[in-house]
Amino acid sequence: MKLPRRPGTLRRPIARLAVFALAAASLVAVSAPARAADESISVNFSVTSGAPTYRAAGWIYGMTENASGPADHFYRDVKFRYMRAGGAQLPGSGWVGGTYERRWNSTLAQARRTAALGGEFILLPHDLWGADGAAISRFPGDNGNWTDYDNFLNRLISDVRAAGLTVQWDIWNEPNITLFWNRPISQYFELWRRTYQRLRAEFPNQLIVGPSCACVPSTSHTFWNQYLDFVRSTNTVPDIISWHSLPGDPVANVAAANATLDPRGIPHPRPYQINEYAAPDEQNPGDGAWYIARLERARADGLRANWASAGNLHNDLGNLLVRNSAGQHQPKGEWWAYRFYASQTGQIVSVTASPSYDAFATKTSGSAKILIGAGRTTGNLTVNLQRLDTTSGIVQNNQVRVLTQRIPHNGGGAVQGPITVSNSVVTVSGNNATVSLPYANQTDTYALTLLPPADGGFQSVAVAQHSQQCLDNPGSNTGDGNIQQQFHCEGGDQQLWNFRPVAGVANTFTVVNQQSGKCLDVSGVSTADGAAVHQWSCHDGLNQQFTLRKVTYPGNDPHDYQLVARHSNKCVDVSTISTAPRAPVHQWTCNPAGQGSPLNQTWRLWGR
Repeated sequence: MKLPRRPGTLRRPIARLAVFALAAASLVAVSAPARAADESISVNFSVTSGAPTYRAAGWIYGMTENASGPADHFYRDVKFRYMRAGGAQLPGSGWVGGTYERRWNSTLAQARRTAALGGEFILLPHDLWGADGAAISRFPGDNGNWTDYDNFLNRLISDVRAAGLTVQWDIWNEPNITLFWNRPISQYFELWRRTYQRLRAEFPNQLIVGPSCACVPSTSHTFWNQYLDFVRSTNTVPDIISWHSLPGDPVANVAAANATLDPRGIPHPRPYQINEYAAPDEQNPGDGAWYIARLERARADGLRANWASAGNLHNDLGNLLVRNSAGQHQPKGEWWAYRFYASQTGQIVSVTASPSYDAFATKTSGSAKILIGAGRTTGNLTVNLQRLDTTSGIVQNNQVRVLTQRIPHNGGGAVQGPITVSNSVVTVSGNNATVSLPYANQTDTYALTLLPPADGGFQSVAVAQHSQQCLDNPGSNTGDGNIQQQFHCEGGDQQLWNFRPVAGVANTFTVVNQQSGKCLDVSGVSTADGAAVHQWSCHDGLNQQFTLRKVTYPGNDPHDYQLVARHSNKCVDVSTISTAPRAPVHQWTCNPAGQGSPLNQTWRLWGR
């Protein structure tokens, strides 16, 4: 959960032995990219399997002790489903160290916020007890005495009932390793029996999870098979069977779980929960998207592992966020992969994987989306788009628009947004088309969006190049007249802008805020320097139309533009070249195109 990597099943059995051996040797070692043969995957839009439920959108901890942070949008934007917590790593040793109240108060705050965000809370009694990886003085049932543990359960059950919580009960984490259970296995089995029967009596409608072992299912794994034999013989089979895939392949894991349940007459399908997935060196956009695709394919729920320590377990959304020098949370590349995943709606469509790549694909009216799961290799990937005739409104005159975006890892640093690699019209032949993705970095990945060919719009953040802050709708206000500002790039809807082409005018767009649905607008149709740039109900006026003018300066990026108001021919500009968060945005005379640009009126549009 938050300690050095444990050995597990090899994640990808094909051409990965050398890479895994090197990675396993040291958590800080970085394996050289393996240049494999080019591969291909296929997406068949004619085969569907229901609406997305976002199985992979769960996390272990990652919320501040009092549950006040990170900000709500970091959870809602990724369609957060699960949080698993119980006060681990807070000072003291929980029940056994006399600090149960602090751990419970944190657990309660996090459970309530999880529910408010629309997620389900998975309660970890072992962390409340104090078995969070640190040395503790006693375990439940020592010397055959269960009084202390019964008192602990009495208190915990009373607290859950008094708080009105509905939780999943994950009875004990990783009981097959001494780090979390330093006693005979028979003593654990007695703990399981006692706790299961007590919880079933007290909360008959709340789900029980187990064994959450530091293992993957296998017909040869001693603990896994002993556990299944015990719960079958005592009629204490959990509602949700769980394990940890660090690393592993959820598809292979589920097949092995089925093979171990069948001979024992334990019925399935029952819910499977891989409540820790992705080892430390797998926490990047490529590997993260691969786990998303494999969890969806396996129909198993997943909670992304959190390896943080030294106070960071209760922050940073399980390593999906970083904090800048001002303490402001900012998204990593992998958060953007989950954000794209959350945007996939409609119907799941069939994907045929390759040895190194898988994908999660969906279609809805007017668009289709494909998140590529990669990692551990470089080379060209061909994506075969099949049966495009079964999409709705995307193909016109045997053409489809393909928006290709790269989601960078950036060495684990902050990422301002996915980077558009191409936005082009592709010919459809025999209801099929192909896209080639050049994987130069094994930790990056790609996302594809299919649109009608005439749709030349795009969505992007707009990053002021003098301050590296984003154009932002302050306070997520929906009112007309809200003056726009720059602010730390957070990835929220208030910083995403939909650029909609103006018919018949080259490179000119209305710019609509994703959160408010209102247009970027120069106040009062003013032509004066310093006129406020605010949001206003969209009306197609010239003061709501902005031409993108490329700029050049030493070290510039091809995604750099001025935003030139069509009515005034003046630029969207951060007032007084301020680098302070919340500095207002106005219009100002543009520096001549082609002669460089003041960086406070140069905006990097990663989505362009």
